[in-house]
Amino acid sequence: MRERTSEPQPLCDAADLRDGDGSVTFDVLEWGKPASAFAVRFDNRAVAYLNRCAHVPTELDWQPGQFWDTDRRYLICAVHGALYEPSHGTCVAGPCPGKRLVPIRVDERDGRICWYPDDRFQPVL
Repeated sequence: MRERTSEPQPLCDAADLRDGDGSVTFDVLEWGKPASAFAVRFDNRAVAYLNRCAHVPTELDWQPGQFWDTDRRYLICAVHGALYEPSHGTCVAGPCPGKRLVPIRVDERDGRICWYPDDRFQPVL
């Protein structure tokens, strides 16, 4: 049985996330099973989500690590075209309006971004 942790997990340098441009992907265990996650910066704030569309459980990125629509205003699901507000993960257009991406807690300190394990998400060891 794996030992659970609540210790912050280093993700990247803060400079690796540019506002509305690019992402950092990472692996987690969701309820003990491998899953993909990603972090982006929007309105100068780092946010992270499980890489899973709220409509049908498929990964969002249209190319590896590419989550932004052409205007770099929304996160987009490559399969369904659902558009998600990056600051809170709510679907604003597409097949699942009002549903949300699953957030993963992140924090930015001393030039680093870390994510925080909880009951649902644990690091892959």
